[in-house]
Amino acid sequence: MVTFANAYHGDTLGAVSVGGIDLFHRLFAPLLFKTLRVPSPYCYRCPRAAARGCCGEPLRALRTALRERGGEVAAVILEPMVQAAAGILTQPPGFVGKVQDLCRAHDVLFIADEVATGFGRTGRLFACEHDGARPDLLALAKGITGGYLPLAATLTTGRIFEAFLGRPEEGRTFYHGHTYTGNPLACAAALANLDLIRRTRLLQGLPAKIEAFAGALDKLWGLSRVGDIRRIGMMAGIELVRDRGSKVPYPAAARVGHRVCMAARDEGIIIRPLGDTVVLMPPLAATRRQLEDLVEATGRALRRVTDG
Repeated sequence: MVTFANAYHGDTLGAVSVGGIDLFHRLFAPLLFKTLRVPSPYCYRCPRAAARGCCGEPLRALRTALRERGGEVAAVILEPMVQAAAGILTQPPGFVGKVQDLCRAHDVLFIADEVATGFGRTGRLFACEHDGARPDLLALAKGITGGYLPLAATLTTGRIFEAFLGRPEEGRTFYHGHTYTGNPLACAAALANLDLIRRTRLLQGLPAKIEAFAGALDKLWGLSRVGDIRRIGMMAGIELVRDRGSKVPYPAAARVGHRVCMAARDEGIIIRPLGDTVVLMPPLAATRRQLEDLVEATGRALRRVTDG
């Protein structure tokens, strides 16, 4: 498997093996299978800051890995458009499509992990749609039920599905499953959620909400401790730094991100930090006014902590 730095795909040993966040995964290193890891886009802290958004290094590294070891590689796995758990690290337009093109050129499978990005979170039903990508395997969860019950689904192309078809004596069945596979209550919640997405025309209403969300976030650039604001659709990460000019981070012991999120509770909102990146992932059903209120309250919490 080819994996990306800063990736997060879950907590089972297989998922941890293809993860790339050492803080989360280092402890389990002796148990994991080996992968080929390539860099991922992180434009704010890219050493080639003048070429913001080019993402040349990750694509060159992927191209080299596939050219030199493509015969050993089964698949490339990617969180398309944004690495959420890493701190909302967004990818520039075209990146996902170029990753897919390299996979096709070397005849390896392209796996898109849309557990965090699926079902409208980025403004499209699936994040891959921004680049017109069509992965060979698509991992879904979370948004499939609106978060009300746990459910996951893995979608594949017909080519992969048909590889498991055959006569019983051939033993080609996909002999793998979980106790709660096909749980009827979770599936009913998912069907109800998908029906709501259609009936309320949720996706059609997102552009106006995303515009309001982005406009509110833009006002936070005036805060001196805001180093970067990364956003796609209804996902945003506000990276806080001790010095904006040099991008020097706060010391870990200061727990600035945590303190901002605690201060936000006094403003009536519950948000989460990823280190010193404050994450905002509002409900897709939120109104424009609610989105603006969320960001304004976050701004007040930021000022109260960082001004001190």
